[in-house]
Amino acid sequence: MFGPAAGKGAVFLRVLITVIVLLVLLAVLVLELELLPGFAPEEEVQNGEEEPGDSTGDLNGPVFMLGSEVLLEQERHLVEGKKVGLITNQSGVNTGGVSTIDLFHGADDIMLAALYGPEHGIDGKAAAGEYVESYTHEELGIPVYSLYGQTRMPTEDMLRGIDVLVYDIQDIGARTYTYISTLNYCMIAAARDNIPVIVLDRPNPLGGMTVDGPVLEEPFRSFVGIDIMPMAHGMTVGELALYFNRNIDAELIVVPMQGYDRSMHFEDLGLTWVQTSPNIPDLGAVYGYMTTGLGEGTGVFQADQFKWVGGRGLDSEEYAALLNSAGLEGVEFIPEERGEAGGVRLNLTDPHSFNPARAGIYALTYAFSLADFDIPKSGQTPVMFDLIMGTGKMGQYLEEGLGPQEIEEKFKPALLEFKEKRQEYLLPGYEPANSR
Repeated sequence: MFGPAAGKGAVFLRVLITVIVLLVLLAVLVLELELLPGFAPEEEVQNGEEEPGDSTGDLNGPVFMLGSEVLLEQERHLVEGKKVGLITNQSGVNTGGVSTIDLFHGADDIMLAALYGPEHGIDGKAAAGEYVESYTHEELGIPVYSLYGQTRMPTEDMLRGIDVLVYDIQDIGARTYTYISTLNYCMIAAARDNIPVIVLDRPNPLGGMTVDGPVLEEPFRSFVGIDIMPMAHGMTVGELALYFNRNIDAELIVVPMQGYDRSMHFEDLGLTWVQTSPNIPDLGAVYGYMTTGLGEGTGVFQADQFKWVGGRGLDSEEYAALLNSAGLEGVEFIPEERGEAGGVRLNLTDPHSFNPARAGIYALTYAFSLADFDIPKSGQTPVMFDLIMGTGKMGQYLEEGLGPQEIEEKFKPALLEFKEKRQEYLLPGYEPANSR
């Protein structure tokens, strides 16, 4: 019944079963190898995927976070359970555009007790220099104290019951922009009343590499020049607070940004610019502010929200030709008349190489070389032109007919001294990757 054919069939069946068992064992072995730590198929490694157990993280570095986001996500204990006085305005928003006011008010563990508004008010709508009243917030039912009204420094009554002051306002990188003066005054008031100050850091929109312009001299200290520094200081508000504190000695905490270095400009960070004041609606105005806005009282004036500079008697073509031949990087000057005034429109070609403070000295000096303008002079009370410049020497140099390069040389020693002093207050985590 089971002849030679049946015997061969039995042998074949045993061989087939053996092969199947070996294949199953091989498959199990491969599966176990893939599950071992540190093992990844060659194709996955070549495709740049992380190996199991790899802790190197994102090759592009940490995700960018503003100081306000770092506070709420990593340093919340600083404000937890405390009555907070928030110095802010409409520019105090996170990377998603949500205001710090709303974030603090909506938090169960933070008691938002009072708001303090700088020049232009808490909503940024008041005109430059306009008196702003204090009031009670309709929705939140808390006081909104104006620091650009009856007082520019918080009084003891304004700070009564406050456990900690928190500052969150976007700066534009210029000495004359008064939000940093408000920071300085609030630090003085906090030191007076033994209240800690937390500064939530934000980027200098011009980056932290450009440090230029005349350095303020002590007799010209004012609300448009609150401390000894050049027109373009190249510091974040957190670094400025550390610098200010050398003379104030407040209990100061700076909450730094994450994923930021000082080579970055605002547009590199994926943020949306929020109008900081009525005449600074966009980054074009930020870059043009120091270039076009230095001629207070001279007849050289800015227009179109710091994007044009000129004056009566100027030949636009000649003015543009002088500026375009001066070797000022990152900008082109387009001749343009405005009524009876000749002038130029700024066309930024490379914001990273543009030096607005230097361009401002050239724009003002060349205007004076081409037409007859006034030179305001300080008496017992400094004139606004000198307060903006931070010195009475600029008018003197213009009167002497010095060129922009000669003026730069005159200001150079004080500028070099500031640059050296500034190093003590720069946050080490902001060093550019290529300099570490």
